[in-house]
Amino acid sequence: LTPWHLLIRGQECYCGYPTGRFPLRHGADRRLCSAMPNASSAAAGRYCLAYQTPVQDTRCTDRKFLTTKSKGFIALSSFPGAGNTWARHLIEHATGYYTGSYYFDGALYNKGFKGEKDHWRSRRTICVKTHESGKTEIEMFDSAILLIRNPYKSLVAEFNRKFAGHLGYAADRNWKSKDWPDFVNSYASWWASHVLDWLKYGKRLLVIHYEDLKQSLIPKLKEMVEFLNMTVTEDRLLCVENNRDGNFKRSGAKQKDFEPFTQEMKDLINRYILTVDEALRGRNFTGLPREYVPR
Repeated sequence: LTPWHLLIRGQECYCGYPTGRFPLRHGADRRLCSAMPNASSAAAGRYCLAYQTPVQDTRCTDRKFLTTKSKGFIALSSFPGAGNTWARHLIEHATGYYTGSYYFDGALYNKGFKGEKDHWRSRRTICVKTHESGKTEIEMFDSAILLIRNPYKSLVAEFNRKFAGHLGYAADRNWKSKDWPDFVNSYASWWASHVLDWLKYGKRLLVIHYEDLKQSLIPKLKEMVEFLNMTVTEDRLLCVENNRDGNFKRSGAKQKDFEPFTQEMKDLINRYILTVDEALRGRNFTGLPREYVPR
């Protein structure tokens, strides 16, 4: 056993993986642990200190192509910068099957997304990444997971990617140049039209909000997996939770207190947010998260 967690109780030390019976989600007051000098005698031996080791939990890292072609052709659709790569990471590790892509990104392929090189219509992957919108592109798919993220966050993430790659940050000169306002004027409307088109032309949709996925990873991931007609074990989901970030998470260290949006930009984006929120509710889907809907 290669331990992913170390458990310390008094003078004893144990190692192993989290399980359904012991998921390590709900911690107690650290002072109750018997390893602490001020722990009460009544609490002694009943609590453990848990540490994550540098060793990766490998119970969910094996992935392969589908052995028989999928009957349904399912899109994983999002606006750029909305967390599509992260969602693919979660789906692949939860199901054990590769996801495909309408495009080809060598950086993603080199990081383990082997479905990148497969033809997007091969049906050997469990779902296919796309940022496309428009009637023809949408109606090619039998169903879709529609991933929606706060447009302010999506726009910043995609601008960073365009100018500095998957893990980098755009330079100050990029933000201060004409590139940024031009980008917002062009992409903000696309954020809205992308959702509106999929709501209009999508045959069968599961709407997932990025913010909900971050907040309630396991329940939302279960929804996605069920929509893909797959079943997964609790242990595999716990492993995904332990490997939740994947290889394409930008460090949060940069761009703190960074406000690139002018009031004019905010007015524009907020109008699009309200339009999309209304459209979602009109189709009996959950509206956009309250945290970014203008009041």
